Amino acid sequence: MYLVDTNIFLEIMLSRRRRDECKRFLEMLRDGAISGTVSDFSIHSIMVLLDSLKRHEKLKAFLMSLTGYRGLVVHQTSIAEEVRAVELTEEKKLDIDDAIQYAVALSIGAEAIVSFDRDFNNLEIPRVEPVDIISRRKDY
Repeated sequence: MYLVDTNIFLEIMLSRRRRDECKRFLEMLRDGAISGTVSDFSIHSIMVLLDSLKRHEKLKAFLMSLTGYRGLVVHQTSIAEEVRAVELTEEKKLDIDDAIQYAVALSIGAEAIVSFDRDFNNLEIPRVEPVDIISRRKDY
């Protein structure tokens, strides 16, 4: 199971350079070809950003789309995970956003964190990019 970082969704929603790669990866999750987890923290971060950009229709579409993913689970962070995240900010020199994601990845036993954020490099759980997963599957 993969932990899917916030930036994978934002790449598509904000029409960034690597959006096609992210779309293919998310299609794999949608179809249940792979399994992943997104933290509620990621969802709330996306909500705050899209609200600040006044992209409410895009935000509603995003939230509704989450119900259609066969291979994606939304993880509700616990207080214990959030306390662990605070500890990880010092232990691993992560900012709190990344530390929350990493605490969730540890908690769920993720095989990798799917992200473009290089701050996840050199941790016990490896960082991979969508293309790394796509390249393993010839049917996507």
